[in-house]
Amino acid sequence: MSRNLLPYTTEGWIAHLFNSQAARDGGVIRRQVRDVERYVGREVFLAEMRRRGFAVLENAGQFIIICNQEPIRRVL
Repeated sequence: MSRNLLPYTTEGWIAHLFNSQAARDGGVIRRQVRDVERYVGREVFLAEMRRRGFAVLENAGQFIIICNQEPIRRVL
């Protein structure tokens, strides 16, 4: 049985992130801040999110990525 290894290049990690079904469907995904900082770096990550027009929230050690360009409204 083949085991998938995490991509360790910046481009590979970002490609892996956006290959998820939720990301492709314009949904919401989350990743641990420490993993983002380890694999791609915060600034590179945020620059890519900005380039794509995605919103990113940070809470409790997680990045929450809104994989669409719709407005966000806090309701509570």
